[in-house]
This record gives sequence, structure tokens and C-alpha cells, in this order.
Amino acid sequence: MKFTIVGSLGNIGKPLTQKLISEGHEVTVITSSIERQTEIEQLGANAAIGSVNDAQFLEKTFKGADAVFSMTPPNMGGSNIIINTTNAGKALASAIQKSGIKRVVMLSSIGADLPNGTGPIQALHNIESVFNELKDVAITYLRAGYFYTNFYASVPMIKNMGILGGNMQNTTLLPLVHPTDIAVAVAEELQKIATENNIRYIISDIKTPEELATIIGSAINKPLLWTSFTDEQNLNGMLQAGVPVEISELYTEMGRALRNGIIQNDFVLSGSPVYGSVKAEEFAKEFANQF
Repeated sequence: MKFTIVGSLGNIGKPLTQKLISEGHEVTVITSSIERQTEIEQLGANAAIGSVNDAQFLEKTFKGADAVFSMTPPNMGGSNIIINTTNAGKALASAIQKSGIKRVVMLSSIGADLPNGTGPIQALHNIESVFNELKDVAITYLRAGYFYTNFYASVPMIKNMGILGGNMQNTTLLPLVHPTDIAVAVAEELQKIATENNIRYIISDIKTPEELATIIGSAINKPLLWTSFTDEQNLNGMLQAGVPVEISELYTEMGRALRNGIIQNDFVLSGSPVYGSVKAEEFAKEFANQF
């Protein structure tokens, strides 16, 4: 089969490309970086150099594919993040419709059922809404959990303060996911025959922040406790670390929504399905190797 992958060779794109190539499929990887071309081709895939905001480029690249994996970059330019990400989704939707693609797997997130109050996840809600208007396309919305890899940003906090923290409570239910588990799920969905839209949650493990801090602390041989910040403390801490204002505000909003349980609610109502294989203890070993 022929697949087109949006997302270059990131934490998801690279293992996804490797898996599909190993299974004998023809893969085209879209990247905005010409520097990635050689690496993509060395994996055995075709490289398409262009922007996810360029609907004409996307349409041309999508044509002839059996299915497309769609993801939008976080657009962390520092301003207009929701608008920019949503616009990238609109370009992808236009290209999907005009190219005649019939099967799409879209990377979304827990909480994408909600129209606002979820920080950066709001953009994925917007994109799901745009994709729902596509005609004669079967879409799987792959709603991923909170990325384990987000905790790499906490390394300075651990080293300098000896804590792991955020504006979630220590008992917050936190559905977690590893990028390689997402790649496996995407590969499965791309090859499924589907005639209608559906939602699939991809979660590797469920832990509270307190449990995760204990697990990571054990892996790095440094006892850790989760420290709950107020929203104001969380926002100010990000700003002091040099994070742009809009990003800091969005991630503080997301932490608040996780703390209040609204982001997790639909996942819980769906039966809290856990399909991923990378448990928190395994991620903690990876974390320790890079700590």
C-alpha cells in the first residue's frame, strides 16, 4: 500500500515510517526541512519537501496514496497558536478532499471533544470539526494521552530544585502515552478498511503525578515528590524559564483542565481503554538515560 505521512521524522513519524517500510509499504514523508531528505531516503521512504500550510503542495503529494496520516505541528511560534494550528488543519483538509484521499488517520488528543478551556488542545477540536465536514473520507481520530516526553522539560526543575511539579494535583488521573505506541496505532489504523469516522484513544498507561514522580525518582536514584503549583505559580515559572507568554498561558490552562478532570472525562466515559505497551516504568528508564 501507499501511505503519506505528515510530520517529518519526529518522535512519531520516524518509528511509523520504519514500521511501514519494514512491512513492505511505499511511504512518502512530508517535511519542511530539506536537511531531513537524506535521512528519510535512507529509511527507504520518499521525501516531499514543503509546508503543511501549503494546500496545493499537500494536494499534489497526497494524490495516489491509499491513506494519509495527518498531524499538525504545534506551531509554537509564540503567538496566534490556536489560529495557526487550525489553519494548518484547514489546509490539510482541503488537500485531502481535492486529492481524492478516502482514508485518513488524524493525530488528535484527549480533550478534543471540548471546544475550549483546554489550552493547545482547542486547536485539535477545531481541526476535528473541519475534518468532519469532508465528504467520502473515512477518518480515525486518534486521541492520544499526555505525552510522557513532556516531562523532559522538567529536567532543570529536578536538577535545580529536586522536585517534579505542575499545576495538576498529585492525585490527578493522568492518561499517558509514548510516541512509539502512537506509531504502532497509526500503522494499524492506516491499514484498516473503514467507511465511516471513528474515535480511538491511544493510551500507554494511567498514573497520577505523584505515582509518576515516584517512578521517575526511583529510575534516576533521586527521590522525587510531586509538587502542586497554583495556576499563577505555574504561569510565572514558565515565564521565568523564558517560555513565551501565549504558550505559558495555554499550557497553564491545559494543566488546570487536567486538574479539574474535564480533559480526561470523555476518555473515562469511553471505559478508559489502554492499548499501548510502554508503561511508566519503561519510560522512566528512558528518562534516566537522558537525565
